[in-house]
This record gives sequence, C-alpha cells and structure tokens, in this order.
Amino acid sequence: MTDIHAHRLARVQAALAASDASSLLVTTPANVRWLSGFTTPEDARVLVTKDAALLVTDGRYIAQAEQESQLETVITRDWINLLQERTDPATLGIEADHVTVATLTEMTDKLGLAPKPTRGLVTDLRLIKDAAELDSIRAAAALTDRAFEHALTVLKPGVREIDVALAIEHFVRSEGGDGMAFEIIVASGPRSAMPHGVASTRVIEAGELVTIDMGARVAGYCADMTRTVGVGQVSDAHRALFEAVLESQIASLAAVGPDKATKDVDAVARDILTGHGLGEAFAHSLGHGVGLDIHEAPGLSPRSEDVLKPGMVVTIEPGAYHPGDAGVRVEDLAVVTEEGHEVLSHSPKTWRTVGDA
Repeated sequence: MTDIHAHRLARVQAALAASDASSLLVTTPANVRWLSGFTTPEDARVLVTKDAALLVTDGRYIAQAEQESQLETVITRDWINLLQERTDPATLGIEADHVTVATLTEMTDKLGLAPKPTRGLVTDLRLIKDAAELDSIRAAAALTDRAFEHALTVLKPGVREIDVALAIEHFVRSEGGDGMAFEIIVASGPRSAMPHGVASTRVIEAGELVTIDMGARVAGYCADMTRTVGVGQVSDAHRALFEAVLESQIASLAAVGPDKATKDVDAVARDILTGHGLGEAFAHSLGHGVGLDIHEAPGLSPRSEDVLKPGMVVTIEPGAYHPGDAGVRVEDLAVVTEEGHEVLSHSPKTWRTVGDA
C-alpha cells in the first residue's frame, strides 16, 4: 500500500474506532477512490475494519484492480455474503448519505438486522486535501486555464455555444486531462442570465456577454473556473454589471483564510452586490468545496455553518443575473493556507472583449 493510501486508511480507522461501529462499508464513489486508488469506484466498495481494508468489485475489473490498488481485492458479486463472513453485522456501519432504501432493505433482509447508519466518517476527512491531492487540483486548474485561452480563439460572432464547448473539451482531452469535471456552461446573450446554462446550439452574436464555466479533471480531481467576456462592443449597462460582480469577487476572495466562517465570506460579496442594487440578482451561494467531486463541503452561503481550514479547496463565484437580458459570473478556485489562500485560477478576470465583428 502506498504511504498516501496507508495514511488515509489509518485516519478512517481512527474515526471508526471513535464511533459505535466496528467496521464500515464505504460505497460513496469518491470515498472509494480516495481510499483505494481504484478509478471505477462506482462499481466497487471498500470494507474497512479495525486492522484491514478490502476493495470489493466484480470480475470485469480483475486486471484493473490489480494495477490500480494495493488494497487486498475480493472479486465477487455477492458482497453481502462477504459482509456476513468478514464483519459483525450488529456493528457494521454504512454511509447513510449514499446507500439507497432498496440496498438497505436487501442488506437488512440478508444480514438479519439493519446496519448502523454513519455520516462523514470518510467524507469529513476528505475536506482537508493532502499534498498529492493539491498537486492534482493544481494540474487540473492549470489545464483549465489553458483550455479557456484556447476557447477565446474560437469565440466570435456566428459561432454556436456548443462549438466553444466542444473546443474546450477537445483541448482538455488532447492535453492529457481525464475529461471535464462537469458539463461545460457556455451561456451567451439572454442565456447568460441562466446560472446553469449549459452550452446550446444558440449562435453567439456581437454585442453580447458570454459566460464560460468550465473545469478540467486530472487524476480524478476537479477544477472549476468561470469567466465572463464581451463579444465585440457591449452596452454600458452590461459592462457596469460585469464590474460590480468583479468587485464583489475580488473582495470576497481576499476574505478567504483559515478560521473564517464561510457565511461571513459570502456576506462580503453579497453586501457589495446589494450596494449596487444587485442583491436580489445574486441568486446562488458564493461557492463550494472542490476535490474528487465538483461539489463538496464546505459550502459558502448565508446558511452555512462551515469554517475554512488550511487545505480546503473552494470556489469563489458571485454572480448577478437579469432574466431575459444578461448575467455575469466570475469564479476562481483557491486553496486555504495557514497564511490566507493560494489562488489556483490564473486566467485574467478583468474585462476582456473578443471576436470583434
């Protein structure tokens, strides 16, 4: 077992020892990959006991499991029978946030009693990224920067949103990325007012704002960055909307640091946008954690009780949206450090125009 995976397993076993479960069936895909290194975690499980860990998968992955993971591997489709053999069902823990009602019912029927629901035994440990994780996230962010600059060479009047998205994904794949961390958002003109306006066949026109939200994935780890640009000459009102959002993004990013309450960081952006008369136009949270999943804890919102700690990776992405007209979002990825934060997104975020007609 690599030192990294041995250390992660030891941390999980320590958390398990402090719980009322003697073993834990890990089924959340990101948690499975984090513990095992296995890159098809949706088709696997990890059984953790006080002194061992098993990667459980089926016959399609014999060679892959041998190549990718140094955990002891069990090849079986009858994984519930394995639980009966290797655990005390009375003190078996499951990840309550992932196990379905159907699976829980099947386990209860076959084991003769319900396993113990647990929350956060693995996921909470993934909040603080280790050095290897940060290296992968930095690589994903750097590739995202390069892909965005490539996208700007494609972006011009007469091009469809989907053409820009395809250029981004082709670039990421050709440069060695795993693919995209999420479906690429390319939202132009009135569609820029859609926070999740994934690329469509709409033709981009001169004089419009275009928001591009994208993230490469490298070694399983995600990046996330948003930039809004003008295509040709845009209206003064749209330029002012951009500048207000950028002001809020710069100020809230500066507020990121250790022991900061995430709702307080959110409030920095929200207060600035409210001062510009855009409080109601900021319709989502300020940001979220990023890692093996594109959306992880901590959350940065007015309702969050999370506190930032060194090693957390978060997005800072305020936006303002006027339905039927236009919207703007600016987003950076950052890692919290002992001194403050390190920005991982390096694409220029000040006003840019491209594709002049």
